[in-house]
Amino acid sequence: MSFSHFADKNALSHVTQKRMEGFSSHAESHGTEIPGHLSAGADAARETGVLFLFLYLLLSFLALPSDFMLKIFFAFSCAWIVWKTGRSAILGWARLERLHRIIHQELYEIKHHREQEKEELRALYQQKGFEGKLLDDVVNVLMADEDRLLRVMLEEELGLTLSVHQHPLKQALGAFLGTFFTSALCFFALWFSLPYGIFFTAPLTIAIGAFTLSRYEKNQVVSALIWTLALATLSIGTLIFSFNLLLLP
Repeated sequence: MSFSHFADKNALSHVTQKRMEGFSSHAESHGTEIPGHLSAGADAARETGVLFLFLYLLLSFLALPSDFMLKIFFAFSCAWIVWKTGRSAILGWARLERLHRIIHQELYEIKHHREQEKEELRALYQQKGFEGKLLDDVVNVLMADEDRLLRVMLEEELGLTLSVHQHPLKQALGAFLGTFFTSALCFFALWFSLPYGIFFTAPLTIAIGAFTLSRYEKNQVVSALIWTLALATLSIGTLIFSFNLLLLP
């Protein structure tokens, strides 16, 4: 057996290491189950809601006129939408680039280290309970089809699920919509019902974002809502306390 490809490990140890690397490369801020555009949109809605509350409190402490405050909110909203959308696209491109690099690396190994790949494949299916002639038949069938072998090695060895990787622009669209609708709701709440409207719409968008993520990730919805809103409240309370502390004579 040649260990040049396995780096002094046997096939099973090599498969275990590669699978851990695959899980690491697949892990991201939006998770591996929820669709990327929904995750980006929900996360953007939560961040935007909290940020608008911070901004409103800051401007209130400065005692700015209402019309001037609205202009600042509008300008800030436009800039924030550009930032969140662009950042989501950049992160998506970075993850996609890493995925392509992993695919090219695995394809190179398939083309130039076929015997070692065959040993890895055999170790993978032995773990699944295949043995004897059935194991040999499965390995031979997969080794005969390079495209199928590549997909199997990516999904079985590295633990990647190719179907969950979305185009970066689709993720950016999710971030744009989450930021845009939250900004619009908060802006119109300030416009029509100063000063209390934003204290309803901002927590509402924060709660919607937390609800969306928890439902798709199959987490406890009530706990997610409570902890998210509690954290937002604590952050706002910290901001108010800090302002009062700094502004005391």
